[in-house]
Amino acid sequence: MSEETEMVMLEAEEKMGKAVEVAREDMSSIRTGRAHPSLFSKLTVEYYGAPTPLQQLASFQVQDARTVLIVPFDKSSMSAIEKALRESDLGVNPGNDGNQIRIVMPQLTEERRKDYIKLARTKGEDAKIAVRNVRRHTKDAIDKSVKDGDIGEDEGNRAEKELEALTKKHADQVDELLKNKEAELLAV
Repeated sequence: MSEETEMVMLEAEEKMGKAVEVAREDMSSIRTGRAHPSLFSKLTVEYYGAPTPLQQLASFQVQDARTVLIVPFDKSSMSAIEKALRESDLGVNPGNDGNQIRIVMPQLTEERRKDYIKLARTKGEDAKIAVRNVRRHTKDAIDKSVKDGDIGEDEGNRAEKELEALTKKHADQVDELLKNKEAELLAV
């Protein structure tokens, strides 16, 4: 394979890998009724006038399947953290004892589980669309190289087969993430 084709393929693999990683992060932020610090990864708190990620302002301790303790590093940020939690889409009601914030995750209703599964499927489909877009752009680049005479048709065909295998591998990874998330959501 020519160096140019190899570079195009490496770039495609990297971009597809990033799409899968984004899907993994998105899936981890969908709550499942179980307490987990990653639920709070996308939350920001208004801290001294600047939106600051909650992860930078506090430590998290999972006490049991549904309880999380959030211990702020700076006690003065307690009310701002509490406000951000209350306004989030997590549906939690934080309790504050002056030193730490206790969150008991509410049990998910059947309807809510179905909504979260729908959300997970949407995020999974978005990731697969991103993978397919990378495939289309890479295939266009390969076709252009063949047309311009930079690479031969045989090499172009080999590169396209490799591209299809790469696309399938990454789409399967997204499907696996989705399958695991659905199983997690359906487990009571």
